[in-house]
Formats: sequence, structure tokens, C-alpha cells
Amino acid sequence: MSHAHESNTKRIWTVFGILSVITIVEVIFGIIKPDSLHLNSFLGLNLLNWLFIILTGVKAYYIVYAFMHMEGERATLRNSVIWPLIFLVIYLLFILLTEAHYIFGVFKNSTIKWNF
Repeated sequence: MSHAHESNTKRIWTVFGILSVITIVEVIFGIIKPDSLHLNSFLGLNLLNWLFIILTGVKAYYIVYAFMHMEGERATLRNSVIWPLIFLVIYLLFILLTEAHYIFGVFKNSTIKWNF
């Protein structure tokens, strides 16, 4: 029983390329800040921030998929790892945005001053 060694060089460069392209797109949008995305909002957050959240989620999914070797696993195991993670991240974002909106309203509409 002999196992042949397979080179993963192409796979490493593919993962590097995909993650680099997504990061470059994020940086370009962060520098340019197009008015069509920056000045329009959806669910209390501007579209540019939603784009960043979605692209970061795609990168996180791909990192888990590639570096935790999930592509070789059965779909049930893959889903049992990925879906709870996605749900928890969305839930965390919901809580953070809801609390931030409340705190902003308290400071904006009351006599409490911004001291930070």
C-alpha cells in the first residue's frame, strides 16, 4: 500500500487568488465609496456596508471550505459545520446593529453627551 504524493501547489494558488480578488474588490470599494452604494440604505445600514458584510461572509465560508478541508467531506458534515456558523454570524450582526441603533438614538435624543 503505497500512497503517491500529490502536489497542492495549484490548489494553494487558486485559494490565494480567489481570496485576493475578493479582498482587492473590498479595498477598491472602500477607497472609492460609490455614492450609489454609500448613500442608499437597506435595513438601517448603507448598501456599501452590506456589500462588505456579504463579501466577508463569502471569504469566511471559503476559508472554512478550503483550509478545514470541507470539500472532501459529505454534504451533511459540511452543512452541520457551515450553517450554524452562518446563522450565528447573522444573529450576532442583528444584535450588534440593533443595540448600536438604540444607543445612537439615546445619545441623539437625550441630554446625555457624547463623551467618547
